[in-house]
Amino acid sequence: MVKTISKIGNSQGLMFDAALMDMARLKAGDQVNVEVHEGGTITLTPLRPRPARAEVSQVIQATMKDYARTMKRLA
Repeated sequence: MVKTISKIGNSQGLMFDAALMDMARLKAGDQVNVEVHEGGTITLTPLRPRPARAEVSQVIQATMKDYARTMKRLA
């Protein structure tokens, strides 16, 4: 995909169309990590929040409770 760098106020930038944002699963306000590699390659990596350990534990416990009977039959 070819994009053109445009002047945006006193800066320059790239406009990401809706299709590109959908493919990258990004939305306005999301944070990305920007890395510049040797040779000038630029990599954008979305920063996606991970669920808290307590939240994961709570979901596992609820699932085990909901499916306790099935789990016993499978054991």
